[in-house]
Amino acid sequence: QLQLAESGGGLVQPGGSLRLSCVGSGFTLDYYAVGWFRQAPGKEREGVSCISSEFEITTYLDSAKGRFTISRDNAKSTVYLQMNSLKPEDTAVYYCAADSWCSQPNFGAWGQGTQVTVSS
Repeated sequence: QLQLAESGGGLVQPGGSLRLSCVGSGFTLDYYAVGWFRQAPGKEREGVSCISSEFEITTYLDSAKGRFTISRDNAKSTVYLQMNSLKPEDTAVYYCAADSWCSQPNFGAWGQGTQVTVSS
């Protein structure tokens, strides 16, 4: 059974950067596509980015393009989300999730989330 754990969230000023990490355990993470999602208070959860397992094809939410970068280190069973030029509207709980493909509508494995707060 694959288990995921996020870390790296925190409080940062607008324009700052954070790097989120998603560590997989219990199964080989390189077999899975891994996505990052976020949910802000009063809003529905939205997909931020995803990276495929085989060719590491990446996708991004339009508002994240040019600012966020997803990557993976299979040797460390870890997927990262580098977030630069953060804006207050990026404030949310960020989750990572894994399944067979990025197009999967309902990911099977989820972490518990990490809070990202962008405020001055």
